Amino acid sequence: MAVPAVPMALAGRADQAVYAMLGSFTTTFGRNLPYRRRARVLAVVAVAMTACVGLGTALAAWARPWDGGAGAAVTVAAMAVVAGAAKLACDAARLRGLGAVLLLFSFAVAANAVSAPADVLPRTALAAAGAAVAWVLAVAGRFVHPDRPQRLAVAAALRELADLWEAGGGSGLVRHRATAAVLQAYRTLGRLPPASAERDGRGGTLLRLTDLCWSLLIGSPSRPPDDPAGLAGNLRRQARLLASRRRRFPYVLPELTAPPPTDRPGRRERERERAGPAGREAAELRAAELVTGPRHGRAAVLLVPALRMTLGTGIAGGAALLLGLGHGYWAAISAAAVLHSVNVRTATQRAVQRTLGTVAGLLLALGVLAANPGPVLLVLVIVLLEFLLEYVVARNYGLGVVFLTPLALLLSDLAAPSPAGALVEDRALGSVLGVGVALGCALLVVHDRAAVRAERALAACTAASDEAERVLAERAARSFPVVQTRLAAAVVELREADDAAAGELWQAEIDPTELAAAERRAYLLLERFLRWR
Repeated sequence: MAVPAVPMALAGRADQAVYAMLGSFTTTFGRNLPYRRRARVLAVVAVAMTACVGLGTALAAWARPWDGGAGAAVTVAAMAVVAGAAKLACDAARLRGLGAVLLLFSFAVAANAVSAPADVLPRTALAAAGAAVAWVLAVAGRFVHPDRPQRLAVAAALRELADLWEAGGGSGLVRHRATAAVLQAYRTLGRLPPASAERDGRGGTLLRLTDLCWSLLIGSPSRPPDDPAGLAGNLRRQARLLASRRRRFPYVLPELTAPPPTDRPGRRERERERAGPAGREAAELRAAELVTGPRHGRAAVLLVPALRMTLGTGIAGGAALLLGLGHGYWAAISAAAVLHSVNVRTATQRAVQRTLGTVAGLLLALGVLAANPGPVLLVLVIVLLEFLLEYVVARNYGLGVVFLTPLALLLSDLAAPSPAGALVEDRALGSVLGVGVALGCALLVVHDRAAVRAERALAACTAASDEAERVLAERAARSFPVVQTRLAAAVVELREADDAAAGELWQAEIDPTELAAAERRAYLLLERFLRWR
């Protein structure tokens, strides 16, 4: 954000630097992806972010929403459509965080700024420049630590395994988190569990550690170690070594020795080499799809959250327009931030967090605006707030709102200066209105999609278990990696679908004992695969 904005502020064009800063929001997506995949994802996001700014500016030049009337209503409707489309796309691509909210924010700021037809191309170009800078910086780490995303994914799996052993190796939420983390590590490495790791090289060490995590995970109920606390400590030590920023690959602790693979060393690697780049890419994609998990009825599950987002932002923006609130689009953004959740339960939690965070953020913004900073200092404060937002939002949404609120206020003030009191008042009223509308939409748009997802996940887990039993009975060793991966992904999806359904008003008609039995059966079958090897 600083690279494109600070030079423009120094050149006296701080009001136009806003659009470059909006484009630089691209870097908030895909932060945990391997660099090759991250480059592709961020390229698409950069185009989307640039399009939001360009289309928003074009709409502002045509509709002139600041004059009120039909133009303002069209702008509110357009924001609702963008919010729903962004929510649908981000959920389908499994992009977590504030992705849809940031896309909506970029569109809303551009669509509500005073614009002329001559401003469309320059502002779009500035957004594209900011997005390009973000893309370059986001993938530049490949030249310093090329395998760091993979190392962090494996380190996360090691930490979750340590939590599992400290909890006694039992079932439940801790086991689910460990299973999901190990599958994510395999997905990041583009392999199926258990992989046949090479005996040398960085990739081989990471694969052996991930195979170790798989063995400890699957064998935890029946083969507990003599010293669970000691094993957990060793796992955490190795995780710290992996997460270190030293260029040299860290030494693998002698206490952590993965079982040797039964496959002939290097066989899969030689097959990948013979397949060529296209074949290797296809194999990685197939592995990633398997580890991602089942997608039974996924399109139907995605539509209702997008519908909630569309209704919430549209109603909040329309109500702000009817009430004559200044900066009425803040009500729509507040509604979107609350509805960018999984279900009613998490939406309610976010509403409370957003309310408390907004109050603290408004006080912070009022203090900054009262100091009457110059344009250059204002840009530097915005950059600092963006850094703090990105640092804390993944840890606590409420703390993120504390910095998101003044960030949005100051960006608006930079684009179109207004009295500090009016800005804070508009933000406060818009937040109250948006949060209230969002909660109403979350409670009224009741549906059975989450319940259907849970029922289908139970059926898929049962089917995967049946297939696993058949393969084990036939001793079809070649099918083991794919079948056990599908089984592990199915049991992870079962737990996530049940949690999502538990947070909705329309409950799934599933006997908890049936779900627990299906989950236990799946883990026992995974353990049988490990014993057979």
